[in-house]
Amino acid sequence: MKILMINVVCGIRSTGRICTDLAVALEKHGHEVKIAYGREEVPQQFQKYAVRIGSDLDVKLHGVKARLLDGCGFGSKRATEKFVEWVQNYNPDVIHLHNIHGYYINMEVLFDYLKNCGKRVIWTLHDCWAFTGHTAYCDAVNCVKWKTGCGKCPQVREYPKAFVDKSKRNWNIKRELLTGVADLRIVTPSKWLAEMVKESFLKEYPVDVIHNGIDSTQFHFIENNIKESYGIANKKMLLGVATAWNENKGLSDYIKLADELGDEYQIVLVGLTEQQREGLPESVIGIERTNSIQELVQIYSAADILLNLSKTENYPTVNLEAMSCGTPVITYDVGGSRESAEPAGGIVVEKGDIKAVADVVKRGKVECRFDRDSSDNVRSVNDYIRLIQNYVR
Repeated sequence: MKILMINVVCGIRSTGRICTDLAVALEKHGHEVKIAYGREEVPQQFQKYAVRIGSDLDVKLHGVKARLLDGCGFGSKRATEKFVEWVQNYNPDVIHLHNIHGYYINMEVLFDYLKNCGKRVIWTLHDCWAFTGHTAYCDAVNCVKWKTGCGKCPQVREYPKAFVDKSKRNWNIKRELLTGVADLRIVTPSKWLAEMVKESFLKEYPVDVIHNGIDSTQFHFIENNIKESYGIANKKMLLGVATAWNENKGLSDYIKLADELGDEYQIVLVGLTEQQREGLPESVIGIERTNSIQELVQIYSAADILLNLSKTENYPTVNLEAMSCGTPVITYDVGGSRESAEPAGGIVVEKGDIKAVADVVKRGKVECRFDRDSSDNVRSVNDYIRLIQNYVR
């Protein structure tokens, strides 16, 4: 069986690693897999799966259209047309969508093809973008306009950032465009997102919940001298990790938290830009983004607590990765964070309650009871394989 996945990246970051984990497993089951991606580099070991959609220039032009016209998902027309020609020649049995936002693919061209190709389609949603008029993170501001029709988006200045608000137009186009695919089923990594889908215009599609997994053979405790190298060996290291830091990821909350804690604690943030690092107070150590799993595992292992102060989450793998390395988690009660952290002893606090986070940290009774086997990506991948194979029968 031929399976084609489509995602913004391949083999890096959470969604890219989910795709390649699944590709490796499907290949072992005798299937042929390709991953069409839009941007950034592909690690050498995954290049055999990778098919690039468009070019860096296409991404930049699409990004300009998104910024100036609130047109995320409406650029890259010619690049997508050429990609669809390739798909027709490749002739996959299953098309598995992941993130189709990210300035690399035209959803109008893509869904016109999907509605007429007669293929089985699976769409894993990693956020809310598919059913909103603009944002991927409507839950960050508790907005529910997407249920009946967007407009005057409170997140228009957040990703995908725009100078104008066309969320009403976008919502109406998406409702028409993204519905009516004959053989499409949706997968969400959390029960929380599944319930949102059922209240959106995508409710016509069947929804399966498959929790994200992580590779526990890679994410496990490793002795290291990370704390010594940063001069914080005698402090309790409180870690935050993100692919990209902004207010939705709670950057300012970590800085405020540092003021609530004493000198015995040190906040360390991974994934910052050089400019963001330079703007940090002395109470916060910043580390630039790394695609090295080994380096990330060492950082997780060195930390005393993983803090997830994001204001929007689906089913965050950062929680799983930290706990698989033996590091307990304190998280805001957003999206599927509770689902991922609480069963393993993680502490859940109300979003934005920095004092409550500080109190939990100071009490020092955060535990990690993580069952690495139950959250290994082998389980997640096997669930996907069963879904795919049963769907094609």
